[in-house]
Amino acid sequence: MTGRTNEGDPPPIYEDLVRERGDVVADARAAAEQAQYQATQLLGSHPLHQPHPPRM
Repeated sequence: MTGRTNEGDPPPIYEDLVRERGDVVADARAAAEQAQYQATQLLGSHPLHQPHPPRM
């Protein structure tokens, strides 16, 4: 036993790091969601038309 009350709870060291440095995992997740949203908006509203590459 590690002394944790619930298996889903983060270890205490993680909570200390979040307090000291911020929640990097949550920030990265939010940035990824924002990038995905922007990509969906750009690709969904402006279909890309790519002509065939020039033949050599």
